[in-house]
Amino acid sequence: MESRKEELFKKYEAEKQQHVFQYWDDLTPSQQTSLLDQLESIEVEKLNQYLTAAKNESKDLDDNIQPFSGQVGKGSTWENVNLYETGMKAIQENQVAAVLLAGGQGTRLGYDGPKGKYDICLPSKTTLFGMIAQRLVKLCQLAKASAKDSSDKEVTIPLYIMTSPMNHKETEQYFISNDYFGLGKSNVTFFAQGVLPCLAPDGKILMETPYQCCMAPDGNGGIYPAMQKCGVLDDIQKRGIQHIHTFAIDNSLVKPADPKFIGYCIHKKADCGNKVLWKSDPHEKVGVIAEKDGKPCVVEYSELSKDMAERVDTKRKRSDSDQTSGDDSPKLAFGAANICNHYYHLNFLQEKIIPNLGNMMHIANKKIGIWDSEKNATVKPDSNNGIKLESFIFDVFPLSTSMAIYEVERKDEFAPVKNAPGASSDSPDTARAMISSLSKEWLIQAGATLKEEGSADCICEITPMTSYGGEGLDSYKGKEVVCPFVL
Repeated sequence: MESRKEELFKKYEAEKQQHVFQYWDDLTPSQQTSLLDQLESIEVEKLNQYLTAAKNESKDLDDNIQPFSGQVGKGSTWENVNLYETGMKAIQENQVAAVLLAGGQGTRLGYDGPKGKYDICLPSKTTLFGMIAQRLVKLCQLAKASAKDSSDKEVTIPLYIMTSPMNHKETEQYFISNDYFGLGKSNVTFFAQGVLPCLAPDGKILMETPYQCCMAPDGNGGIYPAMQKCGVLDDIQKRGIQHIHTFAIDNSLVKPADPKFIGYCIHKKADCGNKVLWKSDPHEKVGVIAEKDGKPCVVEYSELSKDMAERVDTKRKRSDSDQTSGDDSPKLAFGAANICNHYYHLNFLQEKIIPNLGNMMHIANKKIGIWDSEKNATVKPDSNNGIKLESFIFDVFPLSTSMAIYEVERKDEFAPVKNAPGASSDSPDTARAMISSLSKEWLIQAGATLKEEGSADCICEITPMTSYGGEGLDSYKGKEVVCPFVL
């Protein structure tokens, strides 16, 4: 142990972080081992680079911030290009993967466990994890059935799930106990989000106990280094995958590996893509796609001035994105809302993102519990005393040279589950109602007639294994379906 300790001491001393050993002589052998294990896991030589990059981050929003100037595509405006077929062809050729951000806990929902295990009380009792996995299974079935050489060729969409150290084992066990929801063990990979030491304002690592550094998750932008360190990028490359769709667990209407979105990005020869919604009102609390110094970026709602939030673009009309609305009023200039739903070409991940990881960090000033040797306890201060370093998944957008923005309708694809039951928005109740409404709409579009026999707010459901996006319901044409229903 002594030689191991000396080697690490020299490494930390070179970075002026040798104070992490200040309590060494008072530690038990097991505590000493625990400290060494943690220190070995920290890339201490990179901390100064991360902190410098974070401090140099420009916070100024000035004339360099402009609305996104590129084309915002939507399926209904691309009559001459079948985006669905383009995306399906890539799926049939096993060139598409799905990456799910699922490191969050269900704390705000009042649920003790990974958010993905949460049941929003649909009639089928399918959890968020279950819905995503089953949609992928259904999509593979659709792709295989429509392939010209569908006889023997297996169609797979690998699912890579980013967990957190807190929920990794429980998430993995949940999929095992559900037989991977039909995806197959070989097509589901779990990898944990990284953590970084919390720092004092002078850059020194803070200590939570005499043998533990204060650690915190590195933000959802930590997906990129985690994919590299955990072998996800290597596996993607070995499988021959070119197109990666990344999304968050808390959207109950998400379309994983959406063929239209994938097809749009392929058609545009995009290196990176972002699926967006148009803001419901100027001051909706969502980040928006914009440009800074001519490069694509996301501007958080808190950083938009009142003038920017309310500015309209007379060149873009509401009817440009909704051919049925008949509304020719101007759209918001900063209206393309970011919903954490992204596309990457493999080359972009490997050649642009990975080499620039250390340059994408932000500072979050926090109250961090640290060890007080006089009180012999970990003490949380009354005011901010430290720094958490984090990155955001959209920090990579300025690296793109061919960004594709694809707009979808909120009612079709965005039902977030963030707030506790009973909340007026983004709750299990609102998500459940949106799924029910969409299920009814799909049947009506298929030619069915609905008969309401339950209460006005009765919940209807078309499960993912019945339909991925409203297809396959032709058998209900001309039939009467009684609400509530589960198909």
